[in-house]
Amino acid sequence: MRIGELSKRTGVAVPTIKYYLREGLLPPGERTSPNQARYDDGHVQRLRLVRALIDVGGLSVAKVQEILATVDSPDDDIDKRLGAMQRAVLPALPVSTHPEMQDAAEQEILAMIRDLGWRHEGRHPAVTALGALLVTAQTLGHTRFLDHVRRYAAIMETIGVVDLDYLAGHTELDQVLESVVVGTVLGDSALLALRRLAQTNESAKRYPRLAAAEDVEVGCDPDE
Repeated sequence: MRIGELSKRTGVAVPTIKYYLREGLLPPGERTSPNQARYDDGHVQRLRLVRALIDVGGLSVAKVQEILATVDSPDDDIDKRLGAMQRAVLPALPVSTHPEMQDAAEQEILAMIRDLGWRHEGRHPAVTALGALLVTAQTLGHTRFLDHVRRYAAIMETIGVVDLDYLAGHTELDQVLESVVVGTVLGDSALLALRRLAQTNESAKRYPRLAAAEDVEVGCDPDE
């Protein structure tokens, strides 16, 4: 296909595609003449990945270049590539304001992970973030927060399965990585919205009289 058809298939404007070609985000097409090139389905998939990283992930062109270098590396470790993509689109994680308490908190988190039997390599940034959250809870006097996190973890194991199942329907690497971006960014927002709904449901079950009272407009006679 020519660049015009590539634009139609992906919804990306031709000037934008040309910009991505100049920046190396999109591999060059097969030259058919000095001013013409042919593109294929691989370009469609790569363009979709680039747009997902920029539009959904909110990443800069420079960051996308860095990620694509990892994606296109000869390393065949898919888990490593998925991890790099996931970390790239994660929002900024919390940092502890009490570094003297951070190490002990991280040890608590690592012990929890070992108890769960979860596999991970190196010091994952999420361990540091969870440690920072634990420190914050402790400084606020919420000493039971770690038990709260343990209950979350039991639920998240199932969510991890669901997330990886979302990737399983694709065979091409770019499609899989695009799903990581969409699944992580949109999935995080979906989980937050579902959490709010679940809290509302549980509150209504635990405090039915209060929930019923909220349905009565202030100042109205309920017998009217």
